[in-house]
Amino acid sequence: MQLGELEKQVLHYLWNIEQADAKQVHSALGKAREGSLNTIQSTLDRLFKKNLLSRTKQSHAYFYRAKVDREALIAQLITDVTSDFVEEGEHSLIAAFSSASTKLNDSQLDRLEKMIELQRQMRKES
Repeated sequence: MQLGELEKQVLHYLWNIEQADAKQVHSALGKAREGSLNTIQSTLDRLFKKNLLSRTKQSHAYFYRAKVDREALIAQLITDVTSDFVEEGEHSLIAAFSSASTKLNDSQLDRLEKMIELQRQMRKES
């Protein structure tokens, strides 16, 4: 799955609020980008079709909310990208994460270590 720049901005906006209609999103994002309301509506519809947003109709407008949280989307994007390059049983994905971790500070590495341990515990319980 690929996301355009405006799609990313819309997701960031919706992660920070409960829900919004196209006019609210346009007011927050569209004017700064000099984008039209129609562009925002199309972007919301694309994100809905990608199953990243849910929507409910209220009166004449759809109200959108993020269907996935930031971490779940990042995990999905990583899986999508790496699935093209990594075959099952290969260690290149682990090497890539190790290489990327060189940019993390000690606190972030500690957090990552705790998250890995939590995954191990969850695997044992299931």
